[in-house]
Amino acid sequence: MDQTAPQKGTVTQRAIEQIKAMIGEGRLEPGQRLPTERDLATQLGISRSSMREAIRALTVMGVLEARHGSGIYVTQLEAGDLLETFGVVADLSRGPRLVELLEVRRVLESTATALAAARITPDQLADVEKHLAAMNATDDPEEILSHDLAFHRTIALAAGNDTMAAILEGLSSRTFRARVWRGYQEEDAFARTRREHARIHRALAARDPEAARAAAAAHVGEVEEWLRAQLDE
Repeated sequence: MDQTAPQKGTVTQRAIEQIKAMIGEGRLEPGQRLPTERDLATQLGISRSSMREAIRALTVMGVLEARHGSGIYVTQLEAGDLLETFGVVADLSRGPRLVELLEVRRVLESTATALAAARITPDQLADVEKHLAAMNATDDPEEILSHDLAFHRTIALAAGNDTMAAILEGLSSRTFRARVWRGYQEEDAFARTRREHARIHRALAARDPEAARAAAAAHVGEVEEWLRAQLDE
């Protein structure tokens, strides 16, 4: 026989793409309830088991949500929910792949910081300064880590681009940052990274996008160099 029966994964993937197309074309809106599994399977011409797998996959992706006793709904399609998998990638990546993620983060973080310099509110700037002061007041890596994450998260939100902020949140693996801070502690490099954070804050306070971009790129670039040195060892 020359013909091969289509693989189930292929059918399920087609169902996933068709449901995504229905959402993208506005036939299914955020918050709207999906037709029943049976009706949707009939509409798309696939088996109920394949439809069930497609719905399960889209639920894991954050596109759909199951409400007990009510049915399956399209989520609000918030960027943070849809991009949660970035966090998994960052937490599980090692070696050269982690360097690649840092390169992506350097590009996005420098752009976000430049945007923040033009858009940051006085309250957000005060929060950045608060976390900077807290980082400078302790040598405890856990406390520094917590305020470092909050420092960069506030800047990303101040950029005014929720999608970019969500991607950066995903790329900011707490596990990896903890390793960096412990390494900095062993190398007595806290002073250097504190200067880098202070330079970012000064650029934001001066409302200077290009200085902010350069300061953020240099800061993440230092982490890249540190990681490359660790790999070489």
